[in-house]
Amino acid sequence: MDKLGEADNGANPIDRHVGLRIRMRRKELGLSQERLADAVGLTFQQIQKYERAANRVSASKLWELARALDAPVTYFYEGLAEAEAADGPVPREGMQDFLMSSDGLELAIAFPRISQPRLRRKLVELIRALVEEVETVEA
Repeated sequence: MDKLGEADNGANPIDRHVGLRIRMRRKELGLSQERLADAVGLTFQQIQKYERAANRVSASKLWELARALDAPVTYFYEGLAEAEAADGPVPREGMQDFLMSSDGLELAIAFPRISQPRLRRKLVELIRALVEEVETVEA
């Protein structure tokens, strides 16, 4: 991080978070970048740039994206306070990289759909055990 709070790749962490939330919501709805772009009068390349935080989303465009994605504008900022409280700069790069991957996004979308808290807890415990196993083998 530089002194302005920008990530090493030059993108502000908040812009990265907003871009990630745009991508997550688009994927949740099963929309392609092309369809979303058409809905808000952009090219799919511009949607890609927003999702990767290569370009910042203006307030008016975020409003349009929120309408097209059937989400309140506040949706795109959800999780920022928790990320900041948990580990300083918002949000952690590793988590964003994970969520930007196909597997990470699929897990992030599917996990909340498991309605039984006990089963979700068991999955977290399983993943924690797998991580410990991998770390033991790699050490």
